[in-house]
Amino acid sequence: MSLVFKQVKDDAELEQCVDVIRKSFRTIAEEFNLTAANAPTNPAFIKFDNLLKMKEKGITMFAVFHEDTQVGFVAVEKANEDTYYMEKLAVLPEFRHRGYGRMIMDHVFAFVKKNGGKRVGIGIIDENTVLKQWYQDYGFRESEVKRFAHLPFTVCLMSKEV
Repeated sequence: MSLVFKQVKDDAELEQCVDVIRKSFRTIAEEFNLTAANAPTNPAFIKFDNLLKMKEKGITMFAVFHEDTQVGFVAVEKANEDTYYMEKLAVLPEFRHRGYGRMIMDHVFAFVKKNGGKRVGIGIIDENTVLKQWYQDYGFRESEVKRFAHLPFTVCLMSKEV
């Protein structure tokens, strides 16, 4: 049950990642009644141009494969000297509950450590108590809960030391 992490480099890979991200986040969008109108920045509605801008900004993106099938995605952004953001961690619904999400986080933490980072930060839907507990079980701690006028949910900011 090993995964292969491939750094996303070209447009064809970005296109494939868009599909994986959308499918992975669709379940959450449905559960929390998110639409492109009320939550346009939610990854369930991501477009190719969004990933292209991330790539141009220097954000590292990994396509995650089990055998020859892309099963997930994650992006890692250097926020400052000590902190990296883990973004858009995605596992396709049919591949969940196999430990892949934890393996993806392990990969991110190894990447951050190798690059001199000291902590990883994330932002999640605070009302998603199952996901919040999953991150807490991995060692993330809540640092702040914020309300944004343009979002139909509360954002929970969490972090974990490397």
